[in-house]
Amino acid sequence: MSLPVGAPAPWFQAASPSNPRFNFASLGGVYVVLAFLPPPGPDRDAALKAVADHKELFRQDRCVFFGVLPDAESCAEAVTAPPFRWFLDPDGELARLYKVFGPDGAYQPQWVAIDPTLRVLGSAPIERGVTVLNTLASLGPADDHAGVPVHAPVLIVPRVLEPDLCRRLIDLYNETGGAPSGVMRQVEGKTVPILDSFKRRRDANIADEGLRNILRARIVHRLLPEIQKAFQFQATRIERYIVACYDAADGGYFKPHRDNTTTATAHRRFAVSINLNAEEFEGGDLRFPEFGRKTYRPPTGGAVVFSCSLLHEATPVTKGTRYATLPFLFDEAGEAIRTANAHTLVQSQPEEAPAAS
Repeated sequence: MSLPVGAPAPWFQAASPSNPRFNFASLGGVYVVLAFLPPPGPDRDAALKAVADHKELFRQDRCVFFGVLPDAESCAEAVTAPPFRWFLDPDGELARLYKVFGPDGAYQPQWVAIDPTLRVLGSAPIERGVTVLNTLASLGPADDHAGVPVHAPVLIVPRVLEPDLCRRLIDLYNETGGAPSGVMRQVEGKTVPILDSFKRRRDANIADEGLRNILRARIVHRLLPEIQKAFQFQATRIERYIVACYDAADGGYFKPHRDNTTTATAHRRFAVSINLNAEEFEGGDLRFPEFGRKTYRPPTGGAVVFSCSLLHEATPVTKGTRYATLPFLFDEAGEAIRTANAHTLVQSQPEEAPAAS
């Protein structure tokens, strides 16, 4: 058995030598090669030699390799150096997800090639490594994997906020100052805010209820009808009122992530990014790696709207300072999820921690 071509590659979190919970969903935007390896011996050696012989294929912007190791001993002995990366699968969970079994139900070592949108390109027995890697090497860059240009399924809506309101929000940030903005991680069943190198941004909360009401009215009357038209989604709730600041002084950025992958964020449906000063900075644009290297920048007062499930990043600001307001939208079904999961959210200041994928 094997997953058919075009099937979504199952997402998972698994241990690697550098990360106890590596998130496979973070790999969108490049080709991925999974090698479900046999036990130590000539067949494994031949598979890894094929990878080493195709080292030029495995560039971070094109293709990554992961060997899936069925035993802890192999993982402990594995050398993590380009192009070799590893997942540990002692219980066979990943093998079951990817259906790497023969007709008799026995484990069948094999290659699985995955495209930049994390869909299956194909699979082959482990002894056909050279053929698999030669085929991948013959393909175009990750941006061209579909054979035609692809565009992220995003909506750009201009004129959501008027220039005076944009400036008022920027002034609010500069008057109150911002605090370092963390990321949400799932840790032992809890959603925990953490500060790490995955993100460089400062946020200021919009505490003034009158200003919140003005911002809410603009979103409801100018943005939500366009979302309803484009996505047939009726948003009824808004999460967070902030002014975010990405500053070139510290290379403000947010690495590729999805916005709804923890229990306390699972209710989020659409993310909104409204630029407040689009003409005053360089870099700092949105990118959706699963859909290529193209970047998206709404005009001042305009919004980019996209599903919280999409992998996205804010590229580094290289000059000036980017200000934006960044609400999330959801509906009553999402509210039921938020209420049910509220007990998993750890309400505390973000804690310092090393980066995680």
